[in-house]
Amino acid sequence: MSIVWVALGSAIGGASRFWIGGLITARAGDSFPWGTLLVNITGCFLIGLIAAPYESGFLANQTWRTFATVGILGGYTTFSAFSLQALTLAENGQWDRAALYVGASVALCLAGVWLGQFAGMSLAR
Repeated sequence: MSIVWVALGSAIGGASRFWIGGLITARAGDSFPWGTLLVNITGCFLIGLIAAPYESGFLANQTWRTFATVGILGGYTTFSAFSLQALTLAENGQWDRAALYVGASVALCLAGVWLGQFAGMSLAR
């Protein structure tokens, strides 16, 4: 049943990302990705807001947590999950792992986009 909640949440999050990103781009223009930046910032705020009550033991319903974090926020922005994981490593005193995770994520994901774009352009020829 969890997969149904994740799918429903992903649809809500993805539609929200599309709507907010488009709204911001329509108002601010497309010379800078303001819409994506806003989505990433708000997604990070929301995952922190949702994670805190679970980590403190205040809330325990894992179905709702999965729906909200993996589903809605996963569809909205995976940057929020990345940021929470990096922060958790740092809070646990694992600064070397946090730095490695952040650095590797940025570098390897940029490399992945470049390689994917290169492969896609090669296929399109």
